[in-house]
Amino acid sequence: MSIRDNASQMATALANKEISAVELTNQHYQQIEAVDKDVHAFLYLDKEGAISQATEIDKKRAAGEKLSPLAGVPLALKDVLTQKGVPTTCGSKILEGWRPPYDSTVVSKLKSAGVIILGKTNMDEFAMGSSTENSAFGPTHNPWDLSRIPGGSGGGSAAALAAFEAPLSIGTDTGGSIRQPAAVTGTVGVKPTYGGVSRYGLVAFSSSLDQAGPCARTVLDTALLHQVIAGFDPKDSTSINHAVPDVVAAAKKLEVKGMKIGIVKQLSGSGYQKGVENKFNEAIAELVKLGAEIVEVSCPNFEYALAAYYLIAPSECSSNLARFDSIRFGLRVGDDGSKGAEEVMNLTRQAGFGREVKRRIILGTYALSSGYYDAYYGSAQKVRTLIKRDFEAAFEKCDVLVSPTAPTTAFKIGEKADDPLAMYLNDIATIPVNMA
Repeated sequence: MSIRDNASQMATALANKEISAVELTNQHYQQIEAVDKDVHAFLYLDKEGAISQATEIDKKRAAGEKLSPLAGVPLALKDVLTQKGVPTTCGSKILEGWRPPYDSTVVSKLKSAGVIILGKTNMDEFAMGSSTENSAFGPTHNPWDLSRIPGGSGGGSAAALAAFEAPLSIGTDTGGSIRQPAAVTGTVGVKPTYGGVSRYGLVAFSSSLDQAGPCARTVLDTALLHQVIAGFDPKDSTSINHAVPDVVAAAKKLEVKGMKIGIVKQLSGSGYQKGVENKFNEAIAELVKLGAEIVEVSCPNFEYALAAYYLIAPSECSSNLARFDSIRFGLRVGDDGSKGAEEVMNLTRQAGFGREVKRRIILGTYALSSGYYDAYYGSAQKVRTLIKRDFEAAFEKCDVLVSPTAPTTAFKIGEKADDPLAMYLNDIATIPVNMA
């Protein structure tokens, strides 16, 4: 068995006792030690906790206990989900050193399933970015070309998969942060339906958009991981109280004959790098060969999705990040007894938040301010309703919708760092789904 095997192959080897969970975990730590100084996918490694988890799984397996399909398989966790006693920074200096006193629901489910959590992965600060260059702890590099970005905000989770540092990872997706990194690293990422996976313990950027989801190197592996983390959670008021669909059976079926596949007019044609457009067209041609029917659909309000998103998300961000006040947890600057609480808070936020986070807080505060709320935030919410209606109309004509994930391949690190608009445009094809 090799660390280049996929997660389901590793699970079979573990079940057949061809390898122990401790051995498999150690193999991945050896790979991390060998490559992560160049890739920088991880911010923190929990070796002690992971080996303890793996030892417990091996004992249960030896005793003949029935285990979950992924028991003993290692995983990399995006550093925006809380794990009890393990540093959770969200890629920000303002949370450096904070160790949460509780597990997020996603982490609780992973632990219950016996999935081994290797450590926390790098990300754009508070999930604000498309390249993982906005991390306060330095950028992650694309394992296929270290001079290029691995996508964002969850570039660490995708890079860990591509560098064979982990066979599974967890990401979060607010406007494309699972799907876009997967696209530029040659891996697989799934944004579940909002409410399908609990947000309890997910440090919020934009509460109505954030969604945790599975990442892996194959579709089947993401489906297996989805079955572990999905489901109703009474701790999350937005959680969907429905049975989890059997996505594993769907992934194994691999049948598209007779399926109506919709191509969205507003997400096709010009605007994409030529190579991206060509590969997309080749994929469509392959689906036709397999018996799918292609249907063009029009979703006119998708044209306004990016603008509406960058009013709603920053508005929610400005509210959510107000809790980082230097008093309750995290960084505290200037607390020498000579300054008042408000000055300490201002100094802390100035030192603790990075440039992109400050930009979005200011934008969101402006959009929510008196005299501008209806013109900006209120109008953006109306656009969101129209986008939802576009999806409903499209699904009257087809079974699924397809589009390129990102308009370009992975760009060079630093290439768009000083051009926020160019960076925002990178999510133009992924944002409509979140807005619905």
